[in-house]
Amino acid sequence: MQALAPTPQQVAPAGRTLDVDSLTVRYGAAVAVDGVSLGIEPGEVVALLGPSGCGKTTLLRVIAGFVRQAGGRVLVDGTAIDHLPANQRNVGIVFQNYALFPHMTVAENVAYGLRARGQRGASVEQRVERMLEMVQLGAFRARLPRQLSGGQQQRVALARALAVEPSILLLDEPFAALDRNLRLDMQIEVKRLQRQLGLTTILVTHDQDEAMSVADRIAVMNKGKVEQFDTPVAIYDQPQTLFVNGFIGTTNLLPGKVAGLEAGIAVVALGTGATLRLPAPRDIAAGAPVFLSVRPEQLVLEATPTAESWPVEVGLSLPLGSQLVHEVRTVDGTAMKIVEPRRRSPTEVPRRFCLLAPDARPSLFPRSTP
Repeated sequence: MQALAPTPQQVAPAGRTLDVDSLTVRYGAAVAVDGVSLGIEPGEVVALLGPSGCGKTTLLRVIAGFVRQAGGRVLVDGTAIDHLPANQRNVGIVFQNYALFPHMTVAENVAYGLRARGQRGASVEQRVERMLEMVQLGAFRARLPRQLSGGQQQRVALARALAVEPSILLLDEPFAALDRNLRLDMQIEVKRLQRQLGLTTILVTHDQDEAMSVADRIAVMNKGKVEQFDTPVAIYDQPQTLFVNGFIGTTNLLPGKVAGLEAGIAVVALGTGATLRLPAPRDIAAGAPVFLSVRPEQLVLEATPTAESWPVEVGLSLPLGSQLVHEVRTVDGTAMKIVEPRRRSPTEVPRRFCLLAPDARPSLFPRSTP
């Protein structure tokens, strides 16, 4: 009896596992990457996100084989590849500037990696045609890079990286040179292709919106270390450090003090005059100075006071598309931003009291000084 074809749910991801084990990179006395470990699943998209100089590009270049680490290992499917030169690691990479050969046509650029590996003949032509159709550039095969738009050049670079059937795809800020609308289109396109091929992919970016929209998980880096490695939703809703909290999204930091701890609940007295009861993190002690971090959309303005509200003075109220952004100041001088759906006119009489929204999930962080 003929075996049934596997269903899509039964097909294993085409991508490989990638493990970064205690990687350290030094440039003289400076430590660029400091003992970073990451475990990346087959077919997963992981974004390395952080400010300039945090070590994310250096980490990508170590994986690609362009930079030699001082310590640690890179493993693909459990096998170390550190001893292999860059051209033998079977990784595809798309650079920020695309790095296309200006004297070669689109088809020749896509074929370059295949020919460099010694492939010739009809198989190369077939592979090039398939890649160009995949990125929707079949009609542009005879053009030179200068005859293409930025988005089209990026697609050529992506097709060239995919043509060699890499085990890992590396994207080094590939959308940075594109305008906002085209950037979003290309993010969707890259995500579509990555899902279609099931490739394990690492994206380096300093754009948090890009990381949140494209990645399955995000490694937030700071000063050579990974501060949190988690899903986009978890990083936004449950930041583990004050750096991650401030780097991802917009937040308000309200100074306060832990007035008491009761069965895992912290009683927090804010400088605004309000007292709130919140889940207590493990590292919070009674009497400790803290920051309460609240996202602008987690705050509500009201006209009348309640037991859990605090007074504020509303400064500017600005319409921003479908939202209304309020700039307010508390009685202790703390500036805050509050975002709500634009159902009211900015010229209405400002409301004078603020409180947490019913579904708000604020975060508590210790302060180093009172």
